[in-house]
Amino acid sequence: MKNPESLLRENVRALISLVKKKNKNSQSEEQQLRSIIREFLSHELKEVKTPDGDPAPHKSTGINVLEDLLKKIIPQVEDDYKLLTTSEEQRESYRSHIIDAVVKTLTPVGLNNDALSDKSKDSLDEDIDIEISDDDEKDDMFIDINPEKSKEDEVEEDPRETFGIEGKDTTGRNMAYTTFKKIESQIIDAYDMLSNPEDQEVFFDYLIANLKLYFDKFETEIQPNVEEPTNQAYDSASSQQPAGGEEESADALDLEI
Repeated sequence: MKNPESLLRENVRALISLVKKKNKNSQSEEQQLRSIIREFLSHELKEVKTPDGDPAPHKSTGINVLEDLLKKIIPQVEDDYKLLTTSEEQRESYRSHIIDAVVKTLTPVGLNNDALSDKSKDSLDEDIDIEISDDDEKDDMFIDINPEKSKEDEVEEDPRETFGIEGKDTTGRNMAYTTFKKIESQIIDAYDMLSNPEDQEVFFDYLIANLKLYFDKFETEIQPNVEEPTNQAYDSASSQQPAGGEEESADALDLEI
C-alpha cells in the first residue's frame, strides 16, 4: 500500500499531464497551475506528517510522561517565582526549596516501589508474631477525661519550618511551600505511573534538570542582562559633560524654543 505522500504526488503529476494536453500552447497557464499546486502540495505534506500539530512521542515513556507533567506544573511555578521581585535572594530561596522538595518527595516514592516489589516475592502465608507488653496494656486501659486540654497543651509546629532549608530567605520559602502544595500530587502521580526503573531514572533526572533550566530562563526574563547601545558621539559628549552648577557643554543640543 502506497503512503499518502507518494499517492498525493502521483495525483499531482497526473493533473499536470492532463492540463498540458488540453493547453499545449498556454505556457503561462501551466506555470500558474504549477505554482498553485506547489503551494497546495507543501501544505498537504505538512498535514500528512503532523496531522495534529503535535511532535512525535519520544522513544522513552519516562520523557513522554515528564513532558505532560511539565505542561501542567511549569506555568504555576513561573507565576509564583515572578512574584518575588524584592530581591534575588527570595527567588534563589524559592528555587532551592522547590528542587529540594521534589527530590525529598520522589526519593521515598522510589524506595516504596522497590520495597513493594521485594515484598511481592515473599510468601503471603508467613506467620507474624505480635507481642503485647505490659506497658501497651496500661496505655490501652488509660481513659483520658480531658482530651481537649491535652490538645491545647500541644504546640502546633509550622509546617513551613519543616519544609524550609536553614539559612534561606523565608519569603522565598513560604512561596515555595504554597507552590509545592499545588503541584506535589501531580508530580507523585506522574512518577508513580512508571514502574520501569529506566523510565523512573530518566523521569527523575530530567525533571530536576528541566526545573533548573526553567528557573534560569525565568531569572533571565526578570533581569535581562542587556547592555544599552551607545556610539562615539555620545561617549565623547558624556565625557566632556561639566560638573553640576557649571555651564552646559557646547555639544549639548539646545531644545528651548
